[in-house]
Amino acid sequence: MTTLRDITRRATIVTTALIVGLTASYAPSHAAEGEARTTVTDHPGAPGTMLQQFEDLTGRPVGDLDKVLAVDTGGRNLTGDQLEALVAGKEVDGVKVVGTIPGSRDVLGTTMADLADGAYDGRGDSGTATSLLFASSTPDGREWCLTMCVASGKSIWECLLSRRAGAPILTLDLAGSTTIGGTKAAFEKANGVAVDGPYSVDTLIGEGEPSADEIKALLDGRDIRSLRRVATVDRPDPGWELADIAENSGVVYAKTKGHLFTLNLPFLGKILVFCVSQDGGKTWKCSARQWNGF
Repeated sequence: MTTLRDITRRATIVTTALIVGLTASYAPSHAAEGEARTTVTDHPGAPGTMLQQFEDLTGRPVGDLDKVLAVDTGGRNLTGDQLEALVAGKEVDGVKVVGTIPGSRDVLGTTMADLADGAYDGRGDSGTATSLLFASSTPDGREWCLTMCVASGKSIWECLLSRRAGAPILTLDLAGSTTIGGTKAAFEKANGVAVDGPYSVDTLIGEGEPSADEIKALLDGRDIRSLRRVATVDRPDPGWELADIAENSGVVYAKTKGHLFTLNLPFLGKILVFCVSQDGGKTWKCSARQWNGF
C-alpha cells in the first residue's frame, strides 16, 4: 500500500497526472488562470482549514458551505461541468454518489476521514468514496473544492489508512485477560487512547502461523494467503473469551485461528487489532499498529 502524503490543495481543476495521496481542486465559477497550492494534513477541522487557506490564497471569499458529496469517481478526474452536475443533483456517467452531507459549521470542524463514508457521524467508517466534493455559494456564483483520493483507485479511507502503514507493529500485553474487552483495554493502554467497539470481529482460519509481513497486511486491511475469513460477528460481547469466538461464530475446528477486531478511534475511524492462536486458544498473540496521533 502506498504511503499517504500531505493533502494538496490546488486552485484550478486538476487535469494533470494523478499523484499518490489526496488532492483537492478549487474550481470557482470565476476561476482565473494559473493555480495556487497549499498543503493540509487530515485533522479535526481540516475541511475548514482547507477552505480558509483557499480564501487566503485567492483573496476571495469561498462562501458558505452548502453541502459535501462523497463520490466514487472510478479513479477519473472530473471536469467543471461534471462537478456542476453533481452539485445540482444530476447523474454523471461512471460516478456514484456515496452520500450527501448538509453543510454546517460542525462539518467544517471534523476530518476528511469522517466524511469519507458519506456521513457526518464522527466514526469515519470504511467507505467506497474516492472523492469529497465541497460545494459552497457566494454572491458571485458557486465554488467547488474537490478532494480526490488518487492512489490508484483506492477509497479515501484506504488512502488515509495507508498513512499509518509505516507505524511500528506492537505486540499487545493482555495482562492475563483473554477476553474481547481485555484485548481492547490492552490496545488502549499501549497507545494511550480510548477507542469504541469492537464493532465486529472476523474469524480467520488456516494451517500455519501468519508471517510478520502477513500480519502487517491484515492490519492494513488486506487479505492474506495463509488465513481465510470464514465468519464475521457484529458487535461481539466484550466478555467473550478469545478462545470462544470461533465456536460462537459457528467455526468448530482449525489448526490456526485468528480474530481481526474492528475498533473505532473518534474522528480517525477504523482501527484493526489481530489476535492469533495455534494451540486451541490456550495462548494468544495480539498485534496492532502503534497510534502516533494525527
